Amino acid sequence: MKLNHYIDHTLLKPEASPQAIIKLCQEAIDYEFYAVCVSGCYAYLAAEQIRQSNVKLAVTIGFPLGSSTSEAKVQEAKIAIKQGADEIDMVMNIGFLKAGLTEEVEEEIRSVKSVIGEKILKVILETCYLSNSEIVKACMISEKAGADFVKTSTGFGTAGASIEHIKLMKQSIGGNMKIKASGGIRDKETALEYVNAGADRIGTSSGIQIVSG
Repeated sequence: MKLNHYIDHTLLKPEASPQAIIKLCQEAIDYEFYAVCVSGCYAYLAAEQIRQSNVKLAVTIGFPLGSSTSEAKVQEAKIAIKQGADEIDMVMNIGFLKAGLTEEVEEEIRSVKSVIGEKILKVILETCYLSNSEIVKACMISEKAGADFVKTSTGFGTAGASIEHIKLMKQSIGGNMKIKASGGIRDKETALEYVNAGADRIGTSSGIQIVSG
């Protein structure tokens, strides 16, 4: 197993500088990580840096709260794809989900997927704010709406990924849907544990530390 091929090398800190994004992209190329994951304002810069490589570009939308309007998320996704994004990591509207507004949540995910077409859509559930039954519901809604991945966390919530949540998510989706574990994964042993539990991708800012053992 090549762990580097599971890793989305991530920098989403609000104080991230253009220089730091350029460094992130170079590291992703050097270590052959699957993707870099950046905020929308850096989509164009990151796309330029990785253009000649096999590294994919993932861009966050509705990040980190998930509470922007559906129209705003759709526009963010359109712009990110236009600027070179291969994948969109969108935050689900957590408040709507918890309030039982499942049709609105589903329609929002479907709207974003419709404008990105064949590009990959990952829906961030922010599992630290959800009960087990809400996690199951969020997975089912995401799959029904056409998302490609469900993702545990933004890394900005009260907690990150957990093995229990990965296993629960795995049980809640069909065979074509994938899982991204993110938030608090900082060493090789932990990353392997998540992959073995069912994660198809690892979002982390500690990618080099993980692959270096």
